[in-house]
Amino acid sequence: MNAATRPSHSRRTSLRLASLGLVSVAILGAVLATRGPDPAFLPDMTDQPVIMADGHAIFVQRHEVTIAEWNRCAAQNACQLNLRAPAHLDPATTPATGLSYLDAQDYIAWINRNTGHAFRLPTLAEWDALAAAVLPDKPAPLFTDPALTWASSYLTEGLAPRLLQRQGSFSTSPDGIADLDGSVWEWTQDCYAGTAEGIDADRCPAFFVGGEHVAAMPFLVRDPARGGCAVGTPPAHLGLRLVTDLRVIAAT
Repeated sequence: MNAATRPSHSRRTSLRLASLGLVSVAILGAVLATRGPDPAFLPDMTDQPVIMADGHAIFVQRHEVTIAEWNRCAAQNACQLNLRAPAHLDPATTPATGLSYLDAQDYIAWINRNTGHAFRLPTLAEWDALAAAVLPDKPAPLFTDPALTWASSYLTEGLAPRLLQRQGSFSTSPDGIADLDGSVWEWTQDCYAGTAEGIDADRCPAFFVGGEHVAAMPFLVRDPARGGCAVGTPPAHLGLRLVTDLRVIAAT
C-alpha cells in the first residue's frame, strides 16, 4: 500500500473507534441476551405451582393484567390500545378490559421480550381447574321441557356482578388466585372452530374465554356484547391472566 492509498491517521482512528463501537454493541447485546428477567415487568405469580389433574404444573398470575400493566405495553407501541380506568377506579388495581384475543397475544409477546420469560394464556381445561373451587355449582334447570332450556340459562346464569371492579373484589381460590369468579372473562388459548377439527391456531376464528359460564369469542372481538357464542348471558368484560410452566425468578 503506497502513501496515496494508505488511510490517513484520522481515518485510521475513525475506523478503530468504529470497530470498538461494534465490539461494545456486541458485548452489550450479549449482556442483554443473558441477563435475568427485568423485575419492573414481571407479574405477580403464585409462589407455588398449581398441579393439574394430569400431573403437570403451572404458575398463575394472582390477578388479571391491570390497566397500568397494559399501558406500559402501549407506551412502548407494542400494544394498540391505551386504556383508561373509570373515574372511581385506580389503573394500578383495575383489570385491563376491552381486549381481543389478538390484543392478548400482543401483550404476551411484549412481556416475554421484556422479561426473557415464557408467559402464555391458560388452556380452557387449566382455567376450569383453577376456577373450580370458586365458581358455583351449575344450578338445576328450572324447567324440564327441553324447549325451555334457554329460559333456565337466562334465569340461573348472570348472577355474578357485571360491573368492572378493582382486583380482589371477588373470591380468592385456595391457590391464592383472585377474581376467577369475577366480572372479567379471561381469554384462553383453546380454539373454538365449530365443526372444524385440527384447525391451526393462526387460522382459528374464535377462542374460548373463562368466566361464569363457557363462552367462545371471535378473535377480533373486544366488546363481548357485540359478538360471541355462549349459552346464557354474554360475558361482561374481556381481559387476560398469564400462566407459565416455569417458576418466575426475579433478577437480583
